[in-house]
Amino acid sequence: MLSVKNLSKSFPSPHGDISVLDDISLDIDQGSFVAVVGESGSGKSTLLQILGTLDVPDSGEIFMGDTDITKLSPNKLATLRNKHIGFVYQSHHLIPELTAVENVMLPQLIQGISDSKARAAATELLASLGLDHRLEHIPAHLSGGEAQRVAVARAIINKPRLVLADEPTGNLDEETAQTVFTMMFNLCKQHNVAVVMVTHSKALASICDKEYGLIHRKLVLV
Repeated sequence: MLSVKNLSKSFPSPHGDISVLDDISLDIDQGSFVAVVGESGSGKSTLLQILGTLDVPDSGEIFMGDTDITKLSPNKLATLRNKHIGFVYQSHHLIPELTAVENVMLPQLIQGISDSKARAAATELLASLGLDHRLEHIPAHLSGGEAQRVAVARAIINKPRLVLADEPTGNLDEETAQTVFTMMFNLCKQHNVAVVMVTHSKALASICDKEYGLIHRKLVLV
């Protein structure tokens, strides 16, 4: 589904370019759940940004199916990102004025789906995450774990091919983190969505289909 070939990335500095990712290759099957672990500053988030088309590599290829997405125009990249990629972050980034169901509806409304159909899909998805009693609550009235489950639902609502999760449980206590992870894992498996998750949790990473370590700019299978 996603194939990364010989990807490298560096950033300029007053003393010359600093290499962050060096000759990374990675294959992700549809429906697989992949963890990437590594120390802070090792380049994990940069890798996700590139996979999510929010940044560009210095060199290398990224194929989604038969399409090398590094060769797409900005408009085509935006279309691909909106249709086929979902994002979950350490902070939920929910719109504070919108209710839980309205936050989850939003990606569908952007795609031109009717309000009634979007609401029905969002309601069903939130109910599957145990949030049917929280549909009309704004983020400020949700617990951290509930808000993160809403963020997961928002990432999944358009049935993307890929979800990129950057420390999705990083702000949660251990028990809540396990609950949110398990729900996200099961939901993505149910919808055959591939996931790349950056995490500091070795316990959660060990449950994933594959675990990679980002060490000294190289990606290695653990």
